[in-house]
Amino acid sequence: MTQEVASPCINVCRMDAGTGLCLGCFRTIEEIAVWSRTSNDQRLKVLLAVERRRAEHDPLGCSSGGEFSGDCER
Repeated sequence: MTQEVASPCINVCRMDAGTGLCLGCFRTIEEIAVWSRTSNDQRLKVLLAVERRRAEHDPLGCSSGGEFSGDCER
């Protein structure tokens, strides 16, 4: 039995108009919409893309509801 890959959702569900990414999980609306019907292999590919996006847009890892790293107090 294979365990399902967990969603990166952190319940901060706001789409950034400029990037097209969710401010919480860094997925596109398309990736969010199909997540429940996506294979584990595809989910892993999305998670890799999410990590690249997070590093690019939020290098300090502080987007817990703010506008990427711009609201970070570090």
